[in-house]
Amino acid sequence: MRVQFLLNNWDLLGTGEKSGEAEMGRKQLRQRLSEEDCQKYILKQQQEEAEKPLQVASVDSSVPRTTELAGITTLDDPLGQMPERFDAFICYCPSDIQFVQEMIRQLEQTNYRLKLCVSDRDVLPGTCVWSIASELIEKRCRRMVVVVSDDYLQSKECDFQTKFALSLSPGAHQKRLIPIKYKAMNKEFPSILRFITVCDYTNPCTKSWFWTRLAKALSLP
Repeated sequence: MRVQFLLNNWDLLGTGEKSGEAEMGRKQLRQRLSEEDCQKYILKQQQEEAEKPLQVASVDSSVPRTTELAGITTLDDPLGQMPERFDAFICYCPSDIQFVQEMIRQLEQTNYRLKLCVSDRDVLPGTCVWSIASELIEKRCRRMVVVVSDDYLQSKECDFQTKFALSLSPGAHQKRLIPIKYKAMNKEFPSILRFITVCDYTNPCTKSWFWTRLAKALSLP
């Protein structure tokens, strides 16, 4: 609009130039104004491009629609409608798996009929281990059993699980966490668990009561 107005009224705006000079002036004006308009157009296009969303809303994303924590265990509902629940989450190191297997036999395959969450058996691969542990400990399991050993003290995963469980019940008021000592240790027992009653499998005087005490502790409401 501005360009066309100036070009149409050039003769009126001029100072009496000859027709040739007037025509040359019109050409120079047209070129200069066109360059300015082009620059403004380019800047506007760049601004609009920068403000565009990275993905059009109507285009589906490659990220799965299901939530990350739906379908994380072998018996989970893939849609997350009925998540699998357990009596206890077992915190252990891979080197202590034989004792965990004995725990399964004593607590699941007897009259106690407890349901334990053992990561190597019950958790499906493919999800962040920290997210899975947090979900299971806080929302899916009523208690957590900690199998304490020298190797346990070196495990970052076990350290995270233990501290997370303790944060849910400061002072162990809800009896959520039960430490187990099943073999002799060369290192000191972890200080963060010393204020909680330990279920000691190494004591020959109380070993015959071990599984009964543990089962009843896990069965508390």
